[in-house]
Amino acid sequence: MTEPIRPLPPLNCLQAFEAAARGKSFTQAAYELSLTQSAISRQIKRLEEYLGRPLFHRDAMGVELTPTGKHYFHLIQRLLRELADGTAELTRYQGALQLTLASSPTVASMWLTRKLPTLQARYPRLDIRILTMEDPRRLELSEFDLALYYRVPGEIEPPGVDCTPIFGQEKVICVCSPNYLLQSGPITSPENLLQQHVMLVVEDFYHDWLTWQDWFLATGHPYTSPKRTLRANSYQLLMQAALAGQGVAMGWSELFAPYLEEQSLIQALPEYMPSKGLLSLMEPRHRHPTEAIRQFKKWLFNQ
Repeated sequence: MTEPIRPLPPLNCLQAFEAAARGKSFTQAAYELSLTQSAISRQIKRLEEYLGRPLFHRDAMGVELTPTGKHYFHLIQRLLRELADGTAELTRYQGALQLTLASSPTVASMWLTRKLPTLQARYPRLDIRILTMEDPRRLELSEFDLALYYRVPGEIEPPGVDCTPIFGQEKVICVCSPNYLLQSGPITSPENLLQQHVMLVVEDFYHDWLTWQDWFLATGHPYTSPKRTLRANSYQLLMQAALAGQGVAMGWSELFAPYLEEQSLIQALPEYMPSKGLLSLMEPRHRHPTEAIRQFKKWLFNQ
């Protein structure tokens, strides 16, 4: 009988330590792992007590790794990355006709899933898994084969990927449902929109480049605080609110083309703002292109 592996630290604390050490912030680690800052602090304290030495210097300016912490961080990060890579190889879909696509929740739900029937009709043997993540920089390269995200030209790309725009510059337009106009009356001008209608506002640091202030500036109309708003930290949620007739949102013309074609959404005003971001295909560098990858890319760029 083989001997058990000892000594092992409290394993549930290692992910908290790695995240805090990588970002040099307990707050950022808490956000990344969907925990509270106090939970991160407790897990790291438990790990330090087990090791019998401090891993961080703590002061009013934040946290900094001790020499021991730096050494342990590099060790733990390497081992966790190897574990993640090995796990991904076992859990993500494998094979020439199996494909894992990563995307933001909005692109996945509002565009990709609407387009997939044409892909599956063209390539019926293609086996697809969709992985949603709001920020592509939080994706591990081993988790996906291809990814679809809006990227702003000049913005630093996620490490280890090549980006290819799918669409050119789109129009950012005002959209709402026909039922909303029946209930609330016509939208006659941008000023009327501010004064008389419900504006759907996304409160999300990752999308702060797409704001109503930008839209009004780009269309040459003065912006004032709208009289009525519905706010959420999820753009996807606000688009569902727009479809349900709860207000007026901003949307990308190509992204929401299926909804405009079927008229579940309509363009509320003729004015538009040129988009800053371009819907782009992200490919991990040095990944062998499988038959599934080739089929998806051929279909995508024919769209």
